[in-house]
Amino acid sequence: MKYIQTVLILAIIVAVSSCRKDFSTVASSGSLEFSKDTVFLDTIFTNIGSSTYNLKVYNRSSNAISIPEIRLENGITSNYRLNVDGIPGKVFQDIEILANDSIFVFVETTIDFTAVPDPLYTDKILFDTGDNQQDVDLVTLVQDATFIFPERDPITMEIDQLTLNGQPTTIRGRYLEDSELTFTKEKPYVIYGYAAVPPNKTLTIEAGARIHFHDNSGLIVDEAGTLKVNGTLSEKVTFEGDRLESFFDKVPGQWGTIWMRAGSRDNELNHTIIKNGIIGVLVDSLGTAGVPTLKIENSEIYNQSSFGILGREAQIEGNNVVIGDAGQVSLAATVGGSYNFTHSTFANYWNNSLRSLPAVLVNNFFVFENEQGQEVTDTRDLIAANFTNCIINGSNNIEFVVDRVDGGGLFNYFIENCLIQFDDFNNNFANNNELNFSDTSHYLNNIINGNPDFIGRFDEDFRIGDQSDAINKAKATSFSIDLLGMDRSDSPDIGAYQHIIPE
Repeated sequence: MKYIQTVLILAIIVAVSSCRKDFSTVASSGSLEFSKDTVFLDTIFTNIGSSTYNLKVYNRSSNAISIPEIRLENGITSNYRLNVDGIPGKVFQDIEILANDSIFVFVETTIDFTAVPDPLYTDKILFDTGDNQQDVDLVTLVQDATFIFPERDPITMEIDQLTLNGQPTTIRGRYLEDSELTFTKEKPYVIYGYAAVPPNKTLTIEAGARIHFHDNSGLIVDEAGTLKVNGTLSEKVTFEGDRLESFFDKVPGQWGTIWMRAGSRDNELNHTIIKNGIIGVLVDSLGTAGVPTLKIENSEIYNQSSFGILGREAQIEGNNVVIGDAGQVSLAATVGGSYNFTHSTFANYWNNSLRSLPAVLVNNFFVFENEQGQEVTDTRDLIAANFTNCIINGSNNIEFVVDRVDGGGLFNYFIENCLIQFDDFNNNFANNNELNFSDTSHYLNNIINGNPDFIGRFDEDFRIGDQSDAINKAKATSFSIDLLGMDRSDSPDIGAYQHIIPE
């Protein structure tokens, strides 16, 4: 019986393997069809490889055909690379396509900006020759950039790792040199690993600068170091990943974080956009009493895979700030500290995975494991958690939580003239005294479960429309200009934006 089964299997294999070889082909007649007439490989940085793009080539005829030649017009000198029907190269001979069938052509490139005469780099894929020749255009824009990356030991080939507070770490990166402590808008900056601001030094980032981070990369402001980001309304400063292709426009987690370590001081973010990282900004320590570790104004943070801003016993002041989608929390004001936000919008409509935490979380504790392996909860003073004229909203029923662990320390917070999403339909928080919105010692003139009427909540457009419950409900403050430069001196609206009338 086993012998018969073996013979049958061999016969099937021979029959199947013979089928592909039995057909006859005719020469291509110049009637190929393509899934696109131009392959745009988007924008890439100099010497950084592109994504792989595909082109489908169709044979619509009833005969199997053979294409005598497929090649790049610029030949072997082309900066493009092809893979035709599974075969890599730049020139291909006698490529066959079955009747009413198709093949894939994959395209990618790496370009040295200094080696091409025009940053708009083009070529063609040529199919066939002579009168039957057809072509598909290839187009890529290549940008020059300033690259910052850690050194590699010439003997061990290990990449340099940062030493922080005298202790070696596993963080790949290096401190910035004095000559690198000013970023301009002249060229984009591409950072590999973590670039660190040394103690007692200031990194100044000028208006219009663009900073791009590779995977597992970011920026660290060390103890006694300072970061000053000086964007303007017309020339914002942008922090994002180093993949410029449109596919990556809204992919979270492409890079690490901007980490303001304990003891860093006087950090400022003005007219800044931070997107597609893991944690937009991580802020540690209170620093100097009464002086914010971070002051952030007229800035936007979007699409972080973990936190928009994570403060750990930090001192943060925010005005005209928008923090959008995050995989965990848009603003986490944790382990006590001091947090003051005015005319800010926290809107979390994260839809890449299940999100159980709120858009805004405030607490006064942290949990750690002691030497005996026991879980210990320790508390810190919540000096202030003040939110004035803020929108706190998202796709969850509960988007604002104040979580207190009794420890005898300060626990101060005040929420005033805010629009808050808090639909506790199953009474999970009924016995939480910190979420009693009728307690005027902590809450005043707030709107619970109102309609913010965002213009495009799933498109990171958190301007409010003319049906918003936030209109004219803010109290007057010194912040009389909104995030877009609109005057809000009279009848200010809650949130970072004055309302608009949609077209």
